[in-house]
Amino acid sequence: MTDKIEHIGKRDVAWSYASAIFMVGAGLILLPFILHTMQAETVYLWNIFQGITALVLLLDFGFRPSFARNVSYIFSGVKHLQVEGVERIDDLAAEVDYSLLKSSLRAMKRFYGWMALVVLIVLATAGTAYFLYILSRYSGDKQNALWAWGLLILINCYNLYTFYYDALLTGKGYIKRSQQITILGQTIYILVAIGLLYAGGGLVSIVAAQLLSTLVRRVLAFRVFFTKELKQKLREAKDTDSQQSPQEVLRAISPNAIKIGLTGLGGFLVQKSALLLGGVYIPLATMASYGITLQVMDILVRCSEVFYQSYTPKLAQCRAEGNLKQLKHYYKLSIGSLVLIFVMGGIGWIFLGDWALNLIQSDTHFVSTSMLIALLVINLLEHNHSVSAGFIMADNKIPFFIPSLLSGAATLLLLWLLLGPMQMGMWALVIAPGLAQLAYQNWKWPSVVIRELKNV
Repeated sequence: MTDKIEHIGKRDVAWSYASAIFMVGAGLILLPFILHTMQAETVYLWNIFQGITALVLLLDFGFRPSFARNVSYIFSGVKHLQVEGVERIDDLAAEVDYSLLKSSLRAMKRFYGWMALVVLIVLATAGTAYFLYILSRYSGDKQNALWAWGLLILINCYNLYTFYYDALLTGKGYIKRSQQITILGQTIYILVAIGLLYAGGGLVSIVAAQLLSTLVRRVLAFRVFFTKELKQKLREAKDTDSQQSPQEVLRAISPNAIKIGLTGLGGFLVQKSALLLGGVYIPLATMASYGITLQVMDILVRCSEVFYQSYTPKLAQCRAEGNLKQLKHYYKLSIGSLVLIFVMGGIGWIFLGDWALNLIQSDTHFVSTSMLIALLVINLLEHNHSVSAGFIMADNKIPFFIPSLLSGAATLLLLWLLLGPMQMGMWALVIAPGLAQLAYQNWKWPSVVIRELKNV
């Protein structure tokens, strides 16, 4: 193990693409089994579980990317974490401050311990009340659904409690190993889920498989990061040597982490609120089409952002070193790969999506072609500005949290108007978030990055 951020090269990107392709393959492998063995209403419950999981991760409130970014700063040689901006490194060969790393680790454990407790309380009360309401309109096996809900609560609490493991791997630059762990975890998930589905496990099958996969991934992530050498250096590091205690680390990270969290909340309201609110106005079987469309959209998005996600530690390093020329290079490649993969994948989906579902005799289908095209355009614009925002965030600056919240609030208002008084049905789920983002965020953050890097 080296003291600095691991070198991120072609193999790391190749493994990231392999992981993304495998995630797509995994989704495509598992999806037919889910659609073949579950009725449309149960598929929608599965989509709700996905939405609830995304909502729970918002309780991270932006600390995971903030921790990852600051871990990258520490392994780049930074000695002091700042509320805004990055301490510039004069000596590129500066040693890692293991006392600061030790303080940061303690801050992470403390934060996520409290967050896991909050998750337990929220899901056991408000979450259960919401799920019971949806279940009152459900005609399937309600007992199986309740067992699945209980397991989902367990997964989310454990996942959030150990969420900082992902931040550690990303911050240190262990991209290849992280992707290998993801592939192994997904393999376990697929095999166990398929076996349990055909054993008649229903919705519980998927959630139980997710629990086992999560446990395996967390154990492996811990072993990769906490090598014998690192453990020894952390033991030798004295708390008094660090310029910042765990409390001071949290105080330095919190302002921007909270801004990221508010940004994430706004993003959730834009991207996922339609899935959760739609079930109140639209029949569950109809909502299943929208839900399964979003599931495949998430797969396409994940593939299109592989390059950007692979190089996030390097973006932080470029900011710390003031290397805007290299940053511009990463930006061009990130946006280029995003657009290329999104367009190619979207075209394939439009022409082959329904054919594939008919082939497996699925009870659930995608939304109409016109609605799918609209969703593809909206999501491409959404993630184009999301990647641009990530390049701004690499400089430890979060100017977009208020616009994100306003976009989320606008989405909720538009959903209410279009679903309720105007009764637009499924089209409301597409139009509301699209208009909210087009008004400002879709064009604002790409223009900020382009202006900064234009003359570099």
